[in-house]
Amino acid sequence: FPKVLIDGPYGAPAQDYKKYEVVLLVGLGIGATPMISIVKDIVSNLKAMEDDEEEAGESRSGSGRSNNNFKTRRAYFYWVTREQGSFEWFKGIMDEVAEMDQKHVIEMHNYCTSVYEEGDARSALITMLQSLHLAKSGVDIVSGTRVKSHFAKPNWRNVYKRIALNHTDSKVGV
Repeated sequence: FPKVLIDGPYGAPAQDYKKYEVVLLVGLGIGATPMISIVKDIVSNLKAMEDDEEEAGESRSGSGRSNNNFKTRRAYFYWVTREQGSFEWFKGIMDEVAEMDQKHVIEMHNYCTSVYEEGDARSALITMLQSLHLAKSGVDIVSGTRVKSHFAKPNWRNVYKRIALNHTDSKVGV
């Protein structure tokens, strides 16, 4: 077999996300894998920038480690999957990101499409119990993570509208 070299945790379509102040990341099923890599990269870059700022404040001279090409300051991650069991795939990573993201830069949403529709009485009951459990323990009962799960498909029109209203002067990378 020929020798293969791999550079970076994500494919070519996702390489430009660092150019945007605000990014919307969407993953469907196992297709969330590259988006999870980007989410982790955003958290790591922001942490490195914070560390550089602290060092610069202490020494009065910047270390120069920060990546000046990294512009992302806010990210929205939507993961849509059919089965509740899929949440196990990235449970550890989602919790790790939630733990590292002390400034709440990344807003994460899990959507399970095989559960009853959002307005269904059974969904309303699950949602009520879910909210109580999340408030009490900090863990979502559906996904088992710190990320709240929603039922049915995302209302993309509302998602786009909310992001546009929150970031009127920013270009949003999707």
